[in-house]
Amino acid sequence: MTASRTRVVATLGTAQTLAWASSYYLPAMLARPMAAELGVSQPTVFAAFSAALVVSALTGPHSGKRIDRWGGRPVLMATSLLFALGLVLMAVASGPISLFAAWAVMGLAMGSGLYEAAFASLVRLYGHDARGAITGITLIAGFASTVGWPLTAALEHAWGWRGACWAWAGLHLVLGLPLNAWLPRAGQPVAVTAGGTSASSAPDAVEPPLATAVLLAWVFAVTWFVSTAMAAHLPGLLALLGAAPGVVVAIGALVGPAQVTGRLLEFGFLRRLHPLHSARLAALMHPLGAALLAVLGAPVAAVFALLHGAGNGILTIAKGTLPLALFGPAGYGHRQGLLMLPARLAQALAPWLFGVLLAHFGAAALWFSAALALSALAALLLIHVPSSDGSAPTTSFRNAA
Repeated sequence: MTASRTRVVATLGTAQTLAWASSYYLPAMLARPMAAELGVSQPTVFAAFSAALVVSALTGPHSGKRIDRWGGRPVLMATSLLFALGLVLMAVASGPISLFAAWAVMGLAMGSGLYEAAFASLVRLYGHDARGAITGITLIAGFASTVGWPLTAALEHAWGWRGACWAWAGLHLVLGLPLNAWLPRAGQPVAVTAGGTSASSAPDAVEPPLATAVLLAWVFAVTWFVSTAMAAHLPGLLALLGAAPGVVVAIGALVGPAQVTGRLLEFGFLRRLHPLHSARLAALMHPLGAALLAVLGAPVAAVFALLHGAGNGILTIAKGTLPLALFGPAGYGHRQGLLMLPARLAQALAPWLFGVLLAHFGAAALWFSAALALSALAALLLIHVPSSDGSAPTTSFRNAA
């Protein structure tokens, strides 16, 4: 990685850490004091957060299209202001309506300022060579919960939950905005001509095969559902399997380092492979760990956490690298937003739906997440690695076109 590219990765990775810590990981620390002061239930706070995820899903394709046109710098700078605005609105919320309004603004910011936008920004800068940079920012931002949860807790302890929101808003203005402003300006957008060759300015990119796009959207939706469900319910799941409370906390803490380890594996050995191969390997890890956990119980809970975390870490990178490898850099941001729209909706449903499954089936709900993960693996196996001549990827069944 050149010095300038290293600077971009470090800059964007730090900005992404701030964005994730102050949005996605915020409710875990602040839902209880928010609910108590605003006179609502904790599920209402999480419902507002889920609504933000739906808004982010609908925002993604539009922000991706703007990154394709203008590059990531202006879009991410505007997103820093949106994050700050959403957090200020949250800090002055007086009831459920103003709380939902604040999270709606946060949804706009999340839809145009989290990983998908960062990946699109890197693709606009580096084209086909963006894979290493995408891995780099996920390595840095992989510590968002490690940084965000203790910092949010400390801010809430010192100044209350409203003060914590004010502090995070200030960080977006004094740190996030300058970091995003430091990103390079993008050049002319890459497009594809009718003959399939790249050009500095051409109309729109050639559309990928519909079947491949649908399969990839399913993979992303499944992996985000499973990841979010485990993030919300892993402690309860392990408790149902008989793990002691102290052990549950220790095992849950393994997931984050395992994700980073998976990303390091992708950055090292697996980057020699096509992203499809590393994604297939990663998609197998959750069902393998789930089968061990379901059969052997609590004694192998740590193995499950490590396998699930490592697979999730690699699949996070695959969300950025697979569309690039399969469809190319032209129109990447808009296409990425469309591919991730079902995933964001699945993410919004995951905590509630998997909670219902746990309530009805207990620890056997793990077979549901394992089956979903295996369906993602099957979808990845149906997508063929593109030929070296650059022709479009195919699937093992006839495309609708």
